[in-house]
Amino acid sequence: MIPKRLSEPPHDCPLCPRLHHFIAEWREREPEWFNGPVPTFFSRDGDESVRLLIVGLAPGLRGANRTGRPFTGDYAGELLYATLKRFGFSTGEFQARPDDGVELIGAALTNAVRCVPPENKPVGAEVNTCRSFLKLTIERFRNLQAIVTLGTIAHQSTIRALGQRVSDFPFSHGGQGKIGNVSVFSSYHCSRYNTNTGRLTEEMFVDVFKSVANYLGERSN
Repeated sequence: MIPKRLSEPPHDCPLCPRLHHFIAEWREREPEWFNGPVPTFFSRDGDESVRLLIVGLAPGLRGANRTGRPFTGDYAGELLYATLKRFGFSTGEFQARPDDGVELIGAALTNAVRCVPPENKPVGAEVNTCRSFLKLTIERFRNLQAIVTLGTIAHQSTIRALGQRVSDFPFSHGGQGKIGNVSVFSSYHCSRYNTNTGRLTEEMFVDVFKSVANYLGERSN
């Protein structure tokens, strides 16, 4: 198994100078915030139980960068965690804080870029640099069968982390592609912007996870 210390960047990771400097500024402004690379949220039953991995883009400034848990503290988490619970991938009552008691079941949450980027927009070099951690995170889960990628950047980085060409697995909402033993499902990101503009509806998002649940159910039979 990949040691956790290799798949998770240190709290003061210096690999991306722009992000490192940005977080340092926010540590001075908000010393009580997490302000560091947000670690993967693992299944309560350990790596061997993980069959589903959800990959987002990056922590939100006042969301995961503040709380230290992926998709916790902003709107995206409300839709995501409600959907995970609906399909049995989590338990507990999501209250947008890391001590709310929510646990993942057979699933894990991570981001393609672990540090919050200015204006929520990582540059290509930062995505490429952080992919080393994404690749090792994927490799941790020996029984992984499905990955949900949220948005184009997360999707493309995941495809590259799996050793494939993006052109062979283009992003599309509701898309599905098989890479080895893993099926990759893609969805628009569950951000407030996407839901407010109607690009992504709750029904569209739920439908993606319905497909994932059906797929994993078939693999269990």
